[in-house]
Amino acid sequence: MKPSLQPGVAATVRVAVDRERTIDFMGDRARVYATPALLRDIELACRELLLAHLDAGEDSVGTRVELDHTGATLMGMTVELQLAIAEVQGRSVSFDVSGSDGIDAICRCRHQRFVVDVAKTEQRLAAKAQKAGLA
Repeated sequence: MKPSLQPGVAATVRVAVDRERTIDFMGDRARVYATPALLRDIELACRELLLAHLDAGEDSVGTRVELDHTGATLMGMTVELQLAIAEVQGRSVSFDVSGSDGIDAICRCRHQRFVVDVAKTEQRLAAKAQKAGLA
């Protein structure tokens, strides 16, 4: 991890709410940004912000999410996610995230990621796959 990985590091990410990101179970007139898609977009955005502050061979995995999805965003709208590193404790990094669709606030989130060594993670997963009979 680089010394630049500090609380307060922030970014803004814009996400176009396309058909793939919407729910379909209430019909086409009620297509709105699906919570699982919002969560995925938050995780990806936090990971991207973190990658700029990691060393070669490091990456991160999500370990916790507290998400309040508070507003419906229509298909075709753009969401703006404001991300900020709230806390760094060893290899654990917490983010505060808020989102808006230009009309309403749509979410509040606290997301934690854990910085991992990619090679060591691959070794650990290979050992687990072998134990599970998947290797």
